[in-house]
Amino acid sequence: MSRMTTARPCSIADALGVVGEKYSLLVLREVFFGVRRFDAIARNTGAPRDILSSRLRRLVEAGVLEKVAYQERPARFEYCPTASGEDLRPVLLMLMRWGDRHLAEMPPTVLEHSCGADLDSVVVCRCCGEEVDSAHLTTRFQVPGWTTEGAV
Repeated sequence: MSRMTTARPCSIADALGVVGEKYSLLVLREVFFGVRRFDAIARNTGAPRDILSSRLRRLVEAGVLEKVAYQERPARFEYCPTASGEDLRPVLLMLMRWGDRHLAEMPPTVLEHSCGADLDSVVVCRCCGEEVDSAHLTTRFQVPGWTTEGAV
C-alpha cells in the first residue's frame, strides 16, 4: 500500500502563502485603519523598510492591495485594499478578538460598530444566522483521497 507524502490540500495553507508573515498582517491592519502611505505603515508596524517593501510588493502581486499614485513628482504611492483584500478584514477581526481575549490585559484598540456598540466579532452561518461552534460543524473533504486522518 502506497502512502501519499504530500501535505493536505488546504486553503488555509494557500492563504498563509500570501499573508502568513507577521508584517503582511500588520500592513493589512494599518490599511484597514486608513493608513495607506509607506512611511506611516513603516512607523506603525515597526517593520524594517526592506521587509516592508517586500511585503507590500507581495500583497500587490497577490491582488490583496492596489498601489495607487497620489503624487507624480516625485512618484509617491499609497496602498488600498482590493475586493480580495477587503475579504481579509474579518480574518483580522477574529485574530484581534482572539488576541484581546487570550493575550492582552486590556484590548489596545476597540472598534465601535455603527450601532454604537463595541464590536465583538463572531462567525455566523450565512444560511441560518446561527453562531458557529465546533459542535455544529462537520468536515467534508472534496479532494479525492483525503480523510480526517490524512491521505488514504
